[in-house]
Amino acid sequence: MLKASLGCRLKQWFDGERPVLKAAAGVTAAIILLRLMGLLQSSELAAFDQLFSLRPKEPIDPRIVIVEIREQDLKQAGQWPISDRLMAELLMKLNSYQPRTIGLDIYRDLPVPPGHEEFIKASNTIPNLIGIEKLADQTSFGASLGVAPPKVLHQRQQIGFNNVVVDNDGKVRRSLLYWHVAGKPRQSFALKLALIYLEAEGITPKAAKSNPNYLQLGESVFPAFQANDGGYARTDSKGYQVLVNFRHPGSFRILSMADVLENRVDPSWMRDRIVLIGSTAPSLQDFFYVPYSNSLIGSAQPMSGVEINANFISQILSSVLEKRPLIKVWSNPVEMLWIFSWTFLGAELIWHMRWRSRFAQGHQFRRSQRTLPRRASVRLLLASMVLGGICYLAFWVGWWLPFVPALLGLIGSAVFITNHLAHIQEELKRSKEFLQTVINTIPDPVFVKDKDHRWIILNQAYCKFIGYPLETLMEKSDYDIFPQHEAESFWTQDELVFQTSQPQESEEKFTDAFGTTHLISTKKSLHKDAAGNLFLVGIIRDITERKRAEEALRQTAEELTRSNQELKLSEDRLRYLAYHDPLTGLANRKQFHERLSHSLTWAQSNNQLVALMFIDLDGFKQVNDTLGHDIGDQLLKIVAQRLTHTVRSSDIVSRLGGDEFTVILCNIAKVEYAAQIAGKILENLSQVFVLDGHNIFVTGSIGISIYPHDGEEEESLIKNADTAMYRSKQLGRNQYQFADSL
Repeated sequence: MLKASLGCRLKQWFDGERPVLKAAAGVTAAIILLRLMGLLQSSELAAFDQLFSLRPKEPIDPRIVIVEIREQDLKQAGQWPISDRLMAELLMKLNSYQPRTIGLDIYRDLPVPPGHEEFIKASNTIPNLIGIEKLADQTSFGASLGVAPPKVLHQRQQIGFNNVVVDNDGKVRRSLLYWHVAGKPRQSFALKLALIYLEAEGITPKAAKSNPNYLQLGESVFPAFQANDGGYARTDSKGYQVLVNFRHPGSFRILSMADVLENRVDPSWMRDRIVLIGSTAPSLQDFFYVPYSNSLIGSAQPMSGVEINANFISQILSSVLEKRPLIKVWSNPVEMLWIFSWTFLGAELIWHMRWRSRFAQGHQFRRSQRTLPRRASVRLLLASMVLGGICYLAFWVGWWLPFVPALLGLIGSAVFITNHLAHIQEELKRSKEFLQTVINTIPDPVFVKDKDHRWIILNQAYCKFIGYPLETLMEKSDYDIFPQHEAESFWTQDELVFQTSQPQESEEKFTDAFGTTHLISTKKSLHKDAAGNLFLVGIIRDITERKRAEEALRQTAEELTRSNQELKLSEDRLRYLAYHDPLTGLANRKQFHERLSHSLTWAQSNNQLVALMFIDLDGFKQVNDTLGHDIGDQLLKIVAQRLTHTVRSSDIVSRLGGDEFTVILCNIAKVEYAAQIAGKILENLSQVFVLDGHNIFVTGSIGISIYPHDGEEEESLIKNADTAMYRSKQLGRNQYQFADSL
């Protein structure tokens, strides 16, 4: 019953939400298709960038110091690249401050005299100096030609590649950790420096447990970027890329080359830090746009290449040492479900506003229709703000959730449902005009209701019959006009037509405006227009006089037959008492013997098995002695009911007297069936009996004999079953025994 009710409610919900589900599914499919084609990538990346801009500024990362080569430094050096001698002097000065590692983010593929030998000597002196190279382009990144590393650093394998991944809109949002050249893995400049720093903390790279192809440092796993991650669509994901959780510009301590050479720095700023040397001079054009380079207000501000590398390094260190979140994305199925949920919400907001507005009456209904677009806009705005808030909060903990597709779904489905509702309203108007024209030609009372069981069309015959003017009845329901019990009956009959879509005819009582009760016959059927609007059309006939005549004839017939029935009743009662137990209504001893005899005769003729069970209640005497015979009688009645419900309708349950019962299982295919039934009987009897506030527990002992195995005569079967029953009691009660086991 519960499952049927739940299924019915689920079907009702699905039917009511069908337009919403269709709109949500269609709009979601269109958005996902646009997304896969890459048409939403630019807007999704722009929304992603905005999340960075809205995030509060974080404290500077004290582990990384940038030594910048400014335009002024270039003028003082008098050349670019700066000479090897000046570079060697800078490196040795920095090394004197005992940094953990130094990163030279400047290409030095060729000697820059004077002082090349000094540069080589300095490079050999500093064990943790890391230089850069640019790998020849094998993807869509950067230029097509590579830049070789400094030979002295290349020989000592103190090199990391410096290739930068630039998106189609010219921004850097991803970093490369590894790249394979000639089948061998090469580490990026940022990863190389980060690993040196982490090695001093006792942390070394290993394959992640969750995915052996992913890099794990400490407890942090760095998932490799995939072509369709986040807002990207079919993006080049070659190499080992990760999304970058950029810090705000200015999140690192920056010193000039002149400050270092002229000893204007605090040694504690350098000690045990990662020191990056790079150019920030505008003339060298070593700048890239990043998520913070927004142009909504003012011109877009790029970030220097050395600061970008600082961000790459900081992301690795902060994730490993401080649990600062990496940028994570959902799997494609989860993102699709997310988009569908917001699309469904947009359709649901408009759809249910429409239904609630229908409950308004008169001018209130018309006013609600006028204010519907405004209220819908407010709701969509609030839902959009909630969506943005969720995406923003999720971004705080490192999750990049699809904002633009969800927003498009929210608004798109709302627009779709709004247009659908406009179509429904137009078709509804046409249908009402058509139905009104039809029912005005019918002399009988006719009404038309909508799915909310409210009158939307009535003819004059109906208004005259019910006794109320048309204006009073329109947009009202049965509960507004009729007594409660009549309204419930009408509502139930109407709902049956809506649920089954089948015409129904019913007879009901009906009270008009003057208090007169009529008996009516109502024929009801469904009508559906082109937009799917459902109408229930009912035609009423007053059958009061006909029913009165039928009632008079019925009473006369009853009087003629009553005397015969009274005579027959006493005869039937005597016959019943002769064959039934007066307490439980079961077959008594006399009927038991007759039915057993008939069962055995039939079984012999048809070569079938018959099982006979003797059942005695365990603990019944204690119930009688402690709680009284009234409780004992009630217990016997319920035991009789449980036994009857356990067996088939063709089987015979009898009470021989006291707490002794029998069961005849006719026409059984095998002996095991009797064991199954006996087990069910024991299980049912062991359940608690609640009588007059008392919890009573009894069990049963069962003996079973099988025809013809345990005897072919009635007496032998009874004796063997009775003996087996006593054997059950001796073995501990609450069990069954077969006669052939004795």
